[in-house]
Amino acid sequence: MRVAIAGFQHETNSFAKVKASLAKWQEAGILHGDEIVKEYKESKATIAGILSRLGTETDVDLVPLVFSRLMPMGHMTVEATDYLVNEILKLIEEQGPWDIVFLAQHGAAVSDKYKDPDGEVAERVRAIVGPDVIIVTNLDMHGNISRKLVANSDIVKVYQTNPHLDTFERAFESADLAVKYFKGEIKPTMYLSTPPLVVNILKQGTSDKPMSDLLKFAELEMKNSKVLSVSVVEGYPYSDVPQMGMTFLAITNNDAALAESVANKIGLHAWNMRADLNGVATSTEKALAEANNQSEKPIVLFDVGDNVGAGTPGDSTFVLHAARRLGVSGVLQALCDPAIVKLCASLGIGARVEAEVGGKFDDMHGTPFPIKGIVTAITNGTYAETKPSHGGFLYYNDGPSAAIKTDDGYNILLTSLPAMSSSLLQFRNAGLEPLDHKIIVVKGVHSPRPAYEAIAKKMYWLDTAGASTADLSNFKYAHRRFPMYPFEEDTSWDAKD
Repeated sequence: MRVAIAGFQHETNSFAKVKASLAKWQEAGILHGDEIVKEYKESKATIAGILSRLGTETDVDLVPLVFSRLMPMGHMTVEATDYLVNEILKLIEEQGPWDIVFLAQHGAAVSDKYKDPDGEVAERVRAIVGPDVIIVTNLDMHGNISRKLVANSDIVKVYQTNPHLDTFERAFESADLAVKYFKGEIKPTMYLSTPPLVVNILKQGTSDKPMSDLLKFAELEMKNSKVLSVSVVEGYPYSDVPQMGMTFLAITNNDAALAESVANKIGLHAWNMRADLNGVATSTEKALAEANNQSEKPIVLFDVGDNVGAGTPGDSTFVLHAARRLGVSGVLQALCDPAIVKLCASLGIGARVEAEVGGKFDDMHGTPFPIKGIVTAITNGTYAETKPSHGGFLYYNDGPSAAIKTDDGYNILLTSLPAMSSSLLQFRNAGLEPLDHKIIVVKGVHSPRPAYEAIAKKMYWLDTAGASTADLSNFKYAHRRFPMYPFEEDTSWDAKD
């Protein structure tokens, strides 16, 4: 087998103001060849799962071509889209022929050029390799999956956990199906069910009801030996595109009618749960007051509106301002503020600093937070998380960072890059022990859970404003389907649309 691996992963927030420019992709790293293997082989990410399964075959010419992933933010620019798409197409064409092509994508990319870059890549790769080459597309559970993508892929596999802890396993399974298809043992046949349904980000935790019940229902379909795979796809509500929303994908062994029946059956089950799949967050003031009165620590507050993993700048100050108004101290939080990191680095550890931190990227995430305090640490912001983490990634880079202990009792970690709260090492590498703090504010909804759920005495998801707020009524969509639940509560669906 001659096998290619290529792709780019981006979760695009249409309401975020920082564009995913080519310069940002280059800063994150556009990897070629052995660079891809070096970065991902020891991780638990998608590419690691593909490499692991193909490594069990004795006669495989495996060629990693190009891969890049960028933190979620606004639309991909035309320049970035053209570069990444053309690089994939050029290398696939120049280094072919192929038996199998793996496209390690995300599913929720949006660009200024295409509303569906993931589908565009699949379609254009298919045009190059022809109908007989097996195309496998691996996607995130937050993908907004289009019919174009499915029509141009032979196998589509999607993570089934959120936080995403099964990335390796789902990619391994996709490679296993591809090998069996190549050997003539199966003939994957897919169907995508697309109800007009959005599930609120607060209800997307797969270990929580009702999502856990929906996944169990879907798994029952795997008892049929002709069903090769089922995927519940939560979708990404911050991408303003026609394919935005939940989707349900079934793969059978050469049975199109069964694939359609299974996908629609799961879709209808979700549709009947639609009211339970939407909810509201806790007010910031209420959560802070209750956390302050708790005798045990730490209490973890999820800043939903500034979910860096959903494309926000990571510098929201709403929680800190509210804590100060309420007289709540003992708060640990990370904020992105590269200018003040540089100031702290010039002053040095132990120096006093007076500054305004955070709230500077845009007008959606608060105003700068005035502080006076002591610089307690300066780091390069890199760390490796070997424990289970969202997405299965191993290496993290928050950029040069500095820790400040304020005179009024806050410990603030300033980063140079928007930083997800995926690992306790983020704080520990700067000498800040999460277990010593009464209240920890984390940026995210589900991605911080593998790190923080084990130590939290209680958790609150906050109704904070921002580009990832849980209140979707704050956004003006121009491209989504209409009608769509819950935006139009009287929306109907009978699985035949």
